[in-house]
Amino acid sequence: MEENLASIGIFGGSGFYKFLDDIKEINIDTPFGKTSDSIMLGTIKDKKVAFMPRHGRNHTIAPHKVNYKANVWAMKEIGCKRVISPCAAGSLQKDVKPGDIVFCDQYVNWTNGREDTFFDKTDIQHISSAEPYCPQMRKIAIDSANELGFSIHKKGTVVVIQGPRFNTKAESAFFTNQGWEVINMTQYPEAHLVKEMNMCPLNISLITDYDAGLVNDCEPVSHEAVMQVFSENISKLQKLLFKIIENTDENRDCNCSYAAKW
Repeated sequence: MEENLASIGIFGGSGFYKFLDDIKEINIDTPFGKTSDSIMLGTIKDKKVAFMPRHGRNHTIAPHKVNYKANVWAMKEIGCKRVISPCAAGSLQKDVKPGDIVFCDQYVNWTNGREDTFFDKTDIQHISSAEPYCPQMRKIAIDSANELGFSIHKKGTVVVIQGPRFNTKAESAFFTNQGWEVINMTQYPEAHLVKEMNMCPLNISLITDYDAGLVNDCEPVSHEAVMQVFSENISKLQKLLFKIIENTDENRDCNCSYAAKW
């Protein structure tokens, strides 16, 4: 496989199954099995971009069943140096409102049993997760969102739960009391695997709802409500992605390119 088919990869989350119109679809064989879907290649402002819906284009793959290793390996195989991971996410704090965008700088892993490293055979490496998301890409994303006048939060911690069920009230209240801002089901191990492949990970959390711990003030979360809010904001997310890609140059001034020894 050619290693210059794309420089920026995007994983589409729930409700985000299509990004570009003029595309070429390719399938990548990986050592880890099938990817969630084909990779869709296109161009934005002379930059080669790859897109893949992480749940499949018909949303047939639950968050705990996504083959994250295959998906990330495929993006690396075609030459991606940066990977943007937009996702539908819930809010754990009242000041983080539905329709807001959070550029998470930390995650807390609350999943279990997921294949979460490429270094589990003979070549054992211990990759730092102190700064799980690329600071350079986060700055580009924040500046891009400010250019567009969007309501954003420059940082936040996302707690990643196993799914596909939503939280109990007690679980949600616990997460809120920790001071964490965002809840999601797919950011781990996706972001860490991107880093293991020496690519730059960026999260864009589009807030669709308040989680169950805020039920005194709002209705408990439902999948239908999440999809409604996400669909209402999909054009906002697409504009943001176009602006981020436009503002991203080829130079990487970060540590992501040598996080692991390959």
